[in-house]
Amino acid sequence: MELRYSSAFKKQYKKLPKRTREQFKKRLTLFLKDDREVRLHIHKLAGVYDGLWSMNVTGEIRAVFDQGVPDVVLFVAIGSHSELYS
Repeated sequence: MELRYSSAFKKQYKKLPKRTREQFKKRLTLFLKDDREVRLHIHKLAGVYDGLWSMNVTGEIRAVFDQGVPDVVLFVAIGSHSELYS
């Protein structure tokens, strides 16, 4: 599986605390092993992010991604629930 990151994601990621960035890396490892891992709480989104997917990074932080191309995951946004969905 190929991982890609949008420029917006990269910008948001850099602003996250180091601990949150490390947690994202751990969750990404889980995702790559099993994209149905229950702890990730992966679900399809609607509204602004219609057609995209979300996974939990921490209790408050979510990573939004697209799986529209086979074997490619494009991460498009990362941030708190309120930052992403308000």
